[in-house]
Amino acid sequence: MQKELILVLKKIPIHFLCWMLVWFFFKSFFSVGSSNKAFLFWFSSLLSIVTLITAYVFVYDLIPKYLLKKQYKKFVLYTIYSGVFVATTILMIEVVGFVFYFNLEFKQMPALTKSPAVVLVCVFFIVVLASGLKILKQSYKSLDEKKTLENKFLQTKLELKEQELKFLKMQIHPHFLFNSLNTIYGFAIAKADEAPEMILKLSNLLDYILYQVEKPKVLLVEEVNHLEDYISLEKMRFHDTLKVSFKKENIDDDLQIPPMLLIPFVENSFKHGFAANGILKVDIQLKIDANFLFFEIENSSKEKEDINAGIGLENIKKRLEMLYPKKHQLEIIDKKDAFNVSLKIEF
Repeated sequence: MQKELILVLKKIPIHFLCWMLVWFFFKSFFSVGSSNKAFLFWFSSLLSIVTLITAYVFVYDLIPKYLLKKQYKKFVLYTIYSGVFVATTILMIEVVGFVFYFNLEFKQMPALTKSPAVVLVCVFFIVVLASGLKILKQSYKSLDEKKTLENKFLQTKLELKEQELKFLKMQIHPHFLFNSLNTIYGFAIAKADEAPEMILKLSNLLDYILYQVEKPKVLLVEEVNHLEDYISLEKMRFHDTLKVSFKKENIDDDLQIPPMLLIPFVENSFKHGFAANGILKVDIQLKIDANFLFFEIENSSKEKEDINAGIGLENIKKRLEMLYPKKHQLEIIDKKDAFNVSLKIEF
């Protein structure tokens, strides 16, 4: 309430100045052909009051209540009522001036004050000007409110997107960790010599998962290094039953991608691959060309797999849709003896 009162008090000097200008306009305009200063002062003052009342009725009542709410019939009706009121009031002012200031001598009246139509046009010119400013102000306010709402909507949408991405990461991390720990557990049970080295590589992967992965982007070379660590872990687990080919071309040292973007594809190929003739074959190709990243991985398989199976693969699809909307192509082909994933990303 106090803020509204302060706002009103701030507007009073501006309104007062505007109406003084209106009064000066009427006095200057209707003084043409007349030297009767008393009449001009009286006439201009009354005309300013009539104009003020009419303008405020339009600005603070008719326009907000009817015009802006698209109740055009009522607005036109009350506009006609206002026109009748103003025209009647102008006639009364002219009659009073004609009687008391010019002693019923019509020729002595200023030329412009003799015509009610001219006076009416002057009054409604001021009213239309004030109403136009009100409509422009309201339009600007509406656009500003609309922009504010759009910004809030976009901010909320962004926050939801970030939360969903975080949730997807939370699903990928334990899933990846679970598979890696299972591998080391098998080696520990067998008391294999490779166990210490595997623990060291897993430690590096855990550092990547727990710390680096919280960043929105990581260097592509870091993702590649951890891919190679993961492949080394799998080679130790599979021994001679695994044959992996990892070809890299034009890897940009400065290029960044979201963390854990490629590892789930590699993990999926080991998990669901089939060792044909006793050997699981995995072929990986990563290439950077202009503004595109090309990633392809193929593993030997036997039976038709559900290409949507697995937490990692399903989550990576959702992440790609959120991170690169309409800027990526993901193709998954389940062949007779091979499972192929092809990814293209535009930066």
